[in-house]
Amino acid sequence: MTPSNGMLANSQAEVLSKLIRSRRSVRDFLPDPFPQALLDEVLNDANWAPSWSNTQPYRVAIASGNVASRLKVQLVERFDIAMAAQQGGFLGRLKLLVTRHGLPDGDFKTNFEYPKDLQPSRRATGHGLYELLGIGRKDVAARNQQMRRNFEFFGAPSAIFLFVHEGLHEFSALDGGIFLQTLMLSAHARGLATCAQGALATWAGPVRSEFSIGPHYRLICGVAIGYASDNPVNSFNPGRAELKDLLLKS
Repeated sequence: MTPSNGMLANSQAEVLSKLIRSRRSVRDFLPDPFPQALLDEVLNDANWAPSWSNTQPYRVAIASGNVASRLKVQLVERFDIAMAAQQGGFLGRLKLLVTRHGLPDGDFKTNFEYPKDLQPSRRATGHGLYELLGIGRKDVAARNQQMRRNFEFFGAPSAIFLFVHEGLHEFSALDGGIFLQTLMLSAHARGLATCAQGALATWAGPVRSEFSIGPHYRLICGVAIGYASDNPVNSFNPGRAELKDLLLKS
């Protein structure tokens, strides 16, 4: 490697490192739409993500404009029904089971008990976020309202829904994750903010009604995308574990 090539490589590494460390999950967006050309650039970058045997076992559905508006209404309605059923005790849950309207119909279960060894990190992140938002631990109404914001895409004008091919089993989810990271870094580099949302896979029906989706593709998550607002919540940084905690000992 020549000195000039080495300097270029170092410069590129610094830019990449800065992008990785400065990207955040944004939870409050401006409603302003962004140019389609900008989104195309982001998607073209993500299209170069590596995948198993270059199969690219994923498909994406872009919800903007009227489609995004309709999906927000339908998803929020289902969330409200589910919350009312949960708070209505046995009879409320029974009504939900009978009518099935509001009952999760996602391809993957999004509400489950976290493994015990992962709970500390989850709780620390949740505590930090809600503390920043000024939401108390026992303030159920405020917590539900914040959760509801997921289904409004946190105010973003657009959302990207990621579907993975069931035929590649867990590995399609792995490839989908690589695709999403590439997409989110490209968006960040171009001035767009994102938030990957597992919650958006809770109800697949409304999304499927808006797009033509192949029979073998399963909705695994959504991503809110747009311009970040100046809301303090967007400064939230949960940090990361020490590298030594990730490395397995021999």
